[in-house]
Amino acid sequence: MIEVTGLDNKEFVLNAEHIEKIEEVPETVITLVNNKKYLVLETADEVVRKVIQYKNKIYTMKL
Repeated sequence: MIEVTGLDNKEFVLNAEHIEKIEEVPETVITLVNNKKYLVLETADEVVRKVIQYKNKIYTMKL
């Protein structure tokens, strides 16, 4: 899960596993695999960085 900020400046948590694509048009649009779209204030690069951090955190966790 990653935290992003909607255009209303409210933060919300998004399941990074469901992201299909990220576009900048000029807002950043995150499209999920179910075709639901979210407009966020973060740039595409920031969203990608958050997803990578999330994945690294999961794969480096020790049980």
